[in-house]
Amino acid sequence: MHHFKRLAASTAVVLCASGALAQDSITVAIQLEPPNLDPTSGAAQAIDSVLYANVFEGLTRFDADGAIIRGLAQSWDISQDGLTYTFNLAAGVTFHDGTTMDAEDVKFSLDRARAEDSTNAQKALFADIADVTVIDPLKLQVTLSKPNGMFLFNMAWGDAVIVAPESIDTIATNPIGTGPFAFANWVQGDRLELARNDSYWGAAPALETATFRFISDPTAAFAAMMAEDVDVFVGFPAPENLPQFAADPRFQVLNGNTEGETILAMNNQREPFDNPLVRRAVTHAIDRQAIIDGAMFGQGTPIGTHFAPHNPDYVDLLANSQFDPELSRSLLAEAGLADGFTTTLKLPPPSYARRGGEIIASQLRAVGIETEITNLEWAQWIEEVFTNKDFGLSIVSHTEPMDINIYANPGYYFQYDNADFRAVLDELNATTDPAGRSALLAQAQTIISEDYVNAYLFQLGVATVARAEITGLWVNQPTAAVDLTGVSWGN
Repeated sequence: MHHFKRLAASTAVVLCASGALAQDSITVAIQLEPPNLDPTSGAAQAIDSVLYANVFEGLTRFDADGAIIRGLAQSWDISQDGLTYTFNLAAGVTFHDGTTMDAEDVKFSLDRARAEDSTNAQKALFADIADVTVIDPLKLQVTLSKPNGMFLFNMAWGDAVIVAPESIDTIATNPIGTGPFAFANWVQGDRLELARNDSYWGAAPALETATFRFISDPTAAFAAMMAEDVDVFVGFPAPENLPQFAADPRFQVLNGNTEGETILAMNNQREPFDNPLVRRAVTHAIDRQAIIDGAMFGQGTPIGTHFAPHNPDYVDLLANSQFDPELSRSLLAEAGLADGFTTTLKLPPPSYARRGGEIIASQLRAVGIETEITNLEWAQWIEEVFTNKDFGLSIVSHTEPMDINIYANPGYYFQYDNADFRAVLDELNATTDPAGRSALLAQAQTIISEDYVNAYLFQLGVATVARAEITGLWVNQPTAAVDLTGVSWGN
């Protein structure tokens, strides 16, 4: 899991002395610095922000709209029973160290990710793989233990990229992939540099070099952008400044969506949240639009369940949890808590949590629920809330794509335990027919909405501020990535 980290990236320009030559370098600043550079073992979203599609590639990949397209696999065949996938690999692919990428490397990568001692943050993506067999250097067969309609989707994640055995010892600081850009340099705390891979097997990128800078402070982000020290800021952290950039002819503002469901998480095993009446009371006390307007300056789409509203299978269940403080108070009375109660509200660093937390605290106070707010850094949040489950309420954005499956894990931090929900998910995993999958996804969304597992707030927006001349940037974030493969300075 990617620690729910919110993404930001920025790009800087090297101006040519004559001003006439085409620019071929860009500086990309992101808000969070990756803790290490191995997407196949680190959980931080920032690793993919820098490396996904740029340095590392998988069998399949997400395109700008979230569709699954070819990656290192140029084609594949699926057996009638849905258990055997035969992948045909691209020819002439080399790693950045000059070694050949072939089916043996794919087998190594998949076997390493699913091994018992694997530290892959998304090990569940590989759980259904029973066997990986090399047929020839450009062909391999993956056999599943049971059909999984999400398998090609799973292989597109940053956690499933293909790595070479000989690079593993130093991958955390010297990532070696097959992508259009090679890792060049990392000055920790400041910047990370990529250089065009001139022996890339696919279409050559327009950019020759790219520098990622890490600017977490909203005020510093605004200053760097205005001074044109950076050319692109993906996930710009100060939404209140966006109108100013939109009105400035030097810049463009791209307003996109992410896979981040922002929720008020409730500890379903801790009193009084083990009572569905109380969970329901919490959801009716919340005015989503006030949070989107007050904390996010209007950036965000209200949600009524743990699913992205831009997904074709999204079901609008907002009516289950409409803002109704009177109903909230009567539900608390029915639960024997007419005088309200006090609980903890633990908040990680992003502004949606810190700013949103203040607004939610006052909305809950209005129905008699008092919150003791604690501001936590990410490492503390992971330890206290995610690992030790020591919380009543928390606010976090779940940025992984299509992650409703977390509700099938009773050990997950909000501790929802429902055998009926797990049965629906098991059936979903075994279903490849699109209509059947849609029906099951609707059922899953409805169950958690009507169980009031968490209070569903909004789908996190992502704003990119860029120099006006730059083209080819992703508007949306179907996965946490700043894909530079199609980016150029338009002339």
